[in-house]
Amino acid sequence: MRLYLLFLALFFCSITFAQNSIKGVVTDEKNQPIPGANINVAGVKEGTITDYDGSFVLITKQTPPFSLEITAVGFSSSDITVESLSQKIVVKLNSEETKLNEIVVSASRAPERVLQSPVTIERMGIQQVKSTTAPTFYDGLENLKEVQFNTSSISFKTVNTRGFAAVGNTRFMQLVDGMDNSSPALNFVLGNLIGLSDIDVASVELLPGASSALYGANAFNGILFMNSKNPFVHQGISSYVKYGQTSQDVAGTNDYFDMGIRAATAFNKYFAVKANFNYMKATEWIADDRRSMTGGSIGHAENQNYDGLNIYGDEVTTSIPNVGQVSRTGYREKDLNDNKVNSVKADFSLHFRPWANETEIMLQYKVGIGNTIYQGANRYALNDFLMSQTKIEIKGKNFFARAYRTSEDAGNSYDMRFAGWNVQRAAKSDTEWFTNYATAFQLAGAVMGTNAIESAVTAREYADYNRLPAELASLPQFATPPTGKPRFEPGSPEFTSALNAIKDNPDFTKGAKFTDQSKIYHSDVNYNFKDLIKFAEIQVGGSARQYEMNSSGSIFTDYDGPIRYNEYGVYTQGSKLFLEDRLKLVASIRYDKSQNFDGNVSPRVSLVYSAGAQKTHNFRASYQTGFRNPTTQDQYIGLDLGPFALIGSAPENLVRFSETLNVSAAGQAAYILAGRPATPTVVMNGNDAYNKSYTLTSVKDFSEAYAVAANETERANAVALLKVANVQLVRPEEVKAYELGYRTIINNDFSVDINGYYNQYNHFLNTSRVAGVYYGDVNAAFNPLDPLSPVAALSRGDRRIYQVYSNTTADVSSLGFGIGLSKKVYKNFELGANYNYSQLNFDQSEDPGFVTGFNTPKHRVKASLGNTRLFKNFGFNTNVRWNSEYLWQSSFADGMIPSTTVFDAQINYALPQYKLLFKVGGTNIGGDDYIQVIGAGSIGQQWFASVTINP
Repeated sequence: MRLYLLFLALFFCSITFAQNSIKGVVTDEKNQPIPGANINVAGVKEGTITDYDGSFVLITKQTPPFSLEITAVGFSSSDITVESLSQKIVVKLNSEETKLNEIVVSASRAPERVLQSPVTIERMGIQQVKSTTAPTFYDGLENLKEVQFNTSSISFKTVNTRGFAAVGNTRFMQLVDGMDNSSPALNFVLGNLIGLSDIDVASVELLPGASSALYGANAFNGILFMNSKNPFVHQGISSYVKYGQTSQDVAGTNDYFDMGIRAATAFNKYFAVKANFNYMKATEWIADDRRSMTGGSIGHAENQNYDGLNIYGDEVTTSIPNVGQVSRTGYREKDLNDNKVNSVKADFSLHFRPWANETEIMLQYKVGIGNTIYQGANRYALNDFLMSQTKIEIKGKNFFARAYRTSEDAGNSYDMRFAGWNVQRAAKSDTEWFTNYATAFQLAGAVMGTNAIESAVTAREYADYNRLPAELASLPQFATPPTGKPRFEPGSPEFTSALNAIKDNPDFTKGAKFTDQSKIYHSDVNYNFKDLIKFAEIQVGGSARQYEMNSSGSIFTDYDGPIRYNEYGVYTQGSKLFLEDRLKLVASIRYDKSQNFDGNVSPRVSLVYSAGAQKTHNFRASYQTGFRNPTTQDQYIGLDLGPFALIGSAPENLVRFSETLNVSAAGQAAYILAGRPATPTVVMNGNDAYNKSYTLTSVKDFSEAYAVAANETERANAVALLKVANVQLVRPEEVKAYELGYRTIINNDFSVDINGYYNQYNHFLNTSRVAGVYYGDVNAAFNPLDPLSPVAALSRGDRRIYQVYSNTTADVSSLGFGIGLSKKVYKNFELGANYNYSQLNFDQSEDPGFVTGFNTPKHRVKASLGNTRLFKNFGFNTNVRWNSEYLWQSSFADGMIPSTTVFDAQINYALPQYKLLFKVGGTNIGGDDYIQVIGAGSIGQQWFASVTINP
């Protein structure tokens, strides 16, 4: 209650100061009001914006005469002189094509037009947010050129540019008001969890491709900048309410609700405050892909080793003599979580201008909490997952310095695959279940004369539910009933009780909960010497970061306390104009050092030449490098996933990770035969995985050949198939990026943007599976008489499978090109279209076990048609997207993503006198459900209607 009263006092009380008031209106050439136009007093930091009827009230300390500068996206600028306080300011702006004339900052850390940017850049401003056909501005990013979405959840969408991205895109950076909002433990962005609200977006800028020379590690394949509105300029109370429905074949039709409020005020020219609150809830795009990952028919009725993609627990499988390979029944993903999505995010900031000039000090706190689905090696239900950021920043005309902390709490999140495994084990252990199955299968055939399929049905009925046909129930083999319980049916009290207990247990052998309270501490500085150095524009800057992993040993090897490591970077950039300001040269270089790796140097050089009388034909060329440090998981993960374990490759982590494993009875006997004490257990650590193992693919080839070998020669040939892994410790990956481009505006209404790129990757980060043996030397010559040889260990099952992290030595490269066109085709109708081509170059024979995960269609086409001023107060927009089919590769599942065509549309109507904007829209209109990620839910249709109140 006290916080609520403080909020009211802060934003709804007024403080009066002796200031001058100037009123006016801004319209277009057809006398239609222009909302969102910027009104600034020339030479000082005072300004305001127009509301929905184009009117404005400017509060200023200035006394006439003084000048006003009026600008608006999509219109030419205008200057007007204020002669008296009673003067009614009437400004008329002319429309112009400005997609390439808009000002951006991210490409060079200095203001410049998109037209003259040295690299490819895309931008979304306030007008584009208003006209987006998607439910939110963040969803609308999918319609930008070069952007591809990977959708894991209705609220978790990952931006991908130029390939190599899964759901967790560690090669793409996202900055919100200058803060990297990647998860400290997961190392990638969780969509818009702690991003911006539609009503607080000032601008969005996208740089596809490498940007490490200015932005450091992980600005590898692209970077997204989201900038919020400043309360000194954008004041008042704004709010929106959005209601709609989602429709999916699996989930049916369900409600969708989204609302937000923004409050901002400048009490005077020294102090302003801002707050945002947003809430969203919906039903998930339910994942229910039942294709068999082991081949054969779908379902256990005709496939006793069935492993459904979105069924968990049926991965538990064993080979039963005279029966074959058999899997447990498992549970569908839709039964292991409530399939509800919700999100709450808020931010609060205080803004000070102590000297009433461009220097501003900001204190900001952002928090987001919600439920969503993340897909990595498994599928994870992120329940009550919380992230927060706290920042202090000071920025002026030519500098900024900021420091912030990102923290997270996994809340009640859990692994749904382990949930499925352990719910069924809570009813009956794996050993008992498979024993029940084998007994019933063999006796069904012998006593009842059933075929294999019928016997399998009988066996599963008995193993799952302890039920038998009358012919078998009376047999002495079944006189003692199983000690395990019948299978827990989804929705039953027994199922719910078991699932809740497992979701709260962090021991993956019995539970599914993961714990995480990791943090990132980060700081940035930058100074531009343009007012001190005249021959060129010189900037210098740097950053420092500390990672703190704190999972209590549930994810990382931090069982004895948090693990911390540091990294830092410094850079400088110079730009210079030549040839009557037609040629712009930009060069930068950065040095980065991570605690666990050698330093990395990232240079960038670019040229932009502006041809034509009006400098409207701009040719650009650039060379730049990018690098990505191994993530916290690549280095320090130590996670037992049951069938295999994940081990990070930091040198200290190889010792920190260890586990005790049970030696088979045959293995214990071999110890005695070798004259050594019987050893029931062995202790293995990361060194065994990285230095004393075989590649898993070679072990599989060996096992198949060894099982059918009839003599010593054939057994020796099988042994020859084994390949020692010799895994090298992971190091940063690098990319060299070459790009050419051309931009122009023709006749003020036709824009063209063409680019082509070639990327060459070195030390591409890779994961691979290896098999470590409990005993024996994998580097020694095979001795068939040695009872403790590694080959003997493999044949007895005395092995442990690990997923390890390293770099491929194979050559990997990609290339692509794109073209974007925009034209005013009739009055204010604007037609846009773009095409992107992407190609991967990789010879699989150089590294047969390496999975590139390019995950990008070769061809993509997008088009739009809209009119923001179709007639008075009415506008509309449409978008269509198409992509060719492509291969999806990930640690969860591989498969082909079919070609897809998606059509979105919206109409909007404004009531300027009431500050209201009504909007109705839909996505995937008339289309079938489609997928963007193998293993995630199919994306259906979404309809929404909203009303926005904006001062």
